[in-house]
Amino acid sequence: MRRRRVGGSGLEVSQIGLGTMNWGTGTDVEDATEQLTAFVDAGGTLVETAGSYGDGAAQEMLGEVLARSVRREDVVIAGRGGVPGGPLGDGPARGALLDGLDAVLERLGTDHLDLWQLSGFDPRVPVEETLSAVQVAVYSGRARYAGLVGPSGWQLATLAERGRALGGATVPVSAQVEYSLLCRDPEAEVLPAAVHHKVGLFAWGPLGRGVLTGKYVDGTPADSRGASPELAPYVEARRTERSARIVQAVLTAADGLGTSPLSVALAWVRDQPGVSAAIVGARDAAQLTASMAADPLVLPAEIRTALDDVSDPV
Repeated sequence: MRRRRVGGSGLEVSQIGLGTMNWGTGTDVEDATEQLTAFVDAGGTLVETAGSYGDGAAQEMLGEVLARSVRREDVVIAGRGGVPGGPLGDGPARGALLDGLDAVLERLGTDHLDLWQLSGFDPRVPVEETLSAVQVAVYSGRARYAGLVGPSGWQLATLAERGRALGGATVPVSAQVEYSLLCRDPEAEVLPAAVHHKVGLFAWGPLGRGVLTGKYVDGTPADSRGASPELAPYVEARRTERSARIVQAVLTAADGLGTSPLSVALAWVRDQPGVSAAIVGARDAAQLTASMAADPLVLPAEIRTALDDVSDPV
């Protein structure tokens, strides 16, 4: 699997990342071990995890897999914490952030995160205070780099500018946002800000929450997320008339290229300017292998243009 630098930093990751949102809920430790082993064997390095996934179970499971089956040095862990009662997201106050980071490290059974991802933005907490927590984490060795989750364009720009003024260790190197042919919102503000400040974008939901695979064209499969009472609203938000037109274009492109709709959708977002990696989730190793099969695909210019046009958010 090919690798890329994250923004203007020295951090290098696989251009397809493994998300662990299903771990601890729909994925047990045996399946998780099979997934991560197959991912690393294929050259994958970027593993994304959060304290909110399974209320910490995903991070505990990842720690267990790393302890017994996969070497810690073979993966780049992009992790975020979860502090109950934080003002927003993980809580941007220095104490909450550092407590959350320590809790993540304990669950993972490691002494550092390769990329510490911060989520939430609270105007009541000075930006400098949040960035000072990043400085403490980097200088103490608990984090190698820091990134953001779900920022707006102005928030990303503010943290990048203030971080640069405080010193290189506090400058965010990445921003994780939902980005796909069905959700091109980042192109309005976040992506231009990221490119300008040399921040690499991590695209989550690159398959349009599964809709771009074409699995929902003829209904809702019984074993899909769309059939789950808990996740149905998450999927339904991407099942619109506009989405149907885009999915049909993806199916047509896949048929013409002799590949899968999944590969077409993933290749499109992965190779958008400013994107460092596309993060995919999977229930099992078979689903993950299907996503990794997209790695060598490069869309012809005419197909990329056609997909750009049909998915134009304007």
